[in-house]
Amino acid sequence: MTEQASDRSTLPLKLLPAYLGTNSIAEALRTVQGQRVLWLEILLNDRLDLAPWQSEPAMQQAYQTACRWYTQYRRLLTSLFDRAPLPSDSGPIDFRDYRTFAEAVYFAYAHR
Repeated sequence: MTEQASDRSTLPLKLLPAYLGTNSIAEALRTVQGQRVLWLEILLNDRLDLAPWQSEPAMQQAYQTACRWYTQYRRLLTSLFDRAPLPSDSGPIDFRDYRTFAEAVYFAYAHR
């Protein structure tokens, strides 16, 4: 799949355009800042086609982080958003990211 075609398959993005001015997952994966925010996009946007990037280590890390936060905050997320569940992963989460998580949830809820 070409990069342009795979970028279209991930639309609409919810957080990346507002947070980074990035319009694709491929763009987000190219920057450190994009890689730091990608897990939030995965967590709050269940319409993404992540298959083109599943072998990318940064994508695997972002997906795992999203799954862990989803497992920890499943009730909150399912009450606010009608999204497909992520796989359960009871591994540790970094609570230093809580403020970023809370702000992203607030933003996504306000712009749904």
